[in-house]
Order: sequence, then C-alpha cells, then structure tokens
Amino acid sequence: MATASTMSERQQRAAELLRAAGVLPVITVHALDEARAIADALLEGGLHTLELTLRTPVAIDALAMLKRERPDIVIGAGTVLDADHIRASIDAGADFLVTPGTPPALADALAEADIPVVPGAATPTEFMALRARGFRNCKLFPASAVGGLAMLKGLAGPLHDMRFCPTGGISESNAAEFLAQPNVLCIGGSWMLDKGWLDAGDYGRVRETAARAAQIVRDARG
Repeated sequence: MATASTMSERQQRAAELLRAAGVLPVITVHALDEARAIADALLEGGLHTLELTLRTPVAIDALAMLKRERPDIVIGAGTVLDADHIRASIDAGADFLVTPGTPPALADALAEADIPVVPGAATPTEFMALRARGFRNCKLFPASAVGGLAMLKGLAGPLHDMRFCPTGGISESNAAEFLAQPNVLCIGGSWMLDKGWLDAGDYGRVRETAARAAQIVRDARG
C-alpha cells in the first residue's frame, strides 16, 4: 500500500494543481484534430489545465498527443473508471486522474497511482470513506444535482479538512459563487465548450468564453 507520507505528498500536489487551475474545462473529443483545436482555444483563452474524459475511443491517443505537442498544458484523465484506465492514462502521460465516483476497488488503485488523483463522490458517507483512506481533495459530482453550494456548505463543518472540485451544472453565471466557497479549490465545467460551437468549428467562441472563465478565477482569487 502507499505510505501515509506518499499519499500526503500526492494529495498536496493535487491541491496545488487544482488551485492553480481554478476552472477545469471538462472536454470529450472524437478526433485528434478536434482535441488540438479545443486545447489551443482553451490555452489562448488562458486556461492551461483541462480534464480530458475517457469517454471515446480516441481519448487516450488524444491525451498522449497533446502531452507531446502541447507541453505547456496540464492534462488530467477524466471519467477514470478502473485500474485499466489508470494504467493507460499514466502511460499516455496524464498529469492527474479524476473519477466520477470511487468504489472501494477504484479507491485502492488510486491510492497506488504515482500521480495526483481527484476521486469523485456525491455523499458525505462516500467522502468520509475517501477521507479514511487519506484523500483530502475530491470531486463533488454531479454537484448541482446533489445540492451544489448548499452541499458544499454542509460538508464544510464535519469535513473541515477536505477540499473540493465541484463539477456538474456549473456555468459562467454561477462559477464565481462556487469559487467563493472556502472549501472549493477549483470548479469543473464544460460551458466554454458548447456543442453547437464545436460542431460549427467556432473555436473563437471557445477562446472567448475561456478568457471570461480565466477572468472569473482572477477576480475570485483577488
């Protein structure tokens, strides 16, 4: 098993990574050219960290390609569901791992991963189980569906040493409210990746919305 110090160090790295990101764009790609175009638009808008979900056959190849071709970008593998996903993501060069939920077997595998991890959960009981394993920085998902800001405020008392990246239902209109919550390190979202814009190849809109998201983070952090 991973030692407590190793877990602590990795969790510290996860916290630093999430705080530096502020906003974590959650992207799903269907082609390598699309991955390049999205990543470039986000970078140009000022968002240098992204979560690339493992929801399509091209995802791992896209992750590896972006790590080779865009060394300035920090890429997390998202929708990590099992140990095979963990191994493939690390082999492709992922900087961190994100899960939508974290059953015990996956939590065990994440504890052994040698890169930062952000395990997902939706209830106090699940977060307590992750905390017992040494995780302190977690994804709240699906955030809005399970209470959003009210849930985060409720968790702040009993789980005062945990920090969160709420994802799901967050938009440009409420991003600042979530970032203002003291136990929020980062917010995840896809509002800067509107499907209509992507289908139309309108990456200028992606860049503009990413720039506004980056400004929201700067304003929130003072």
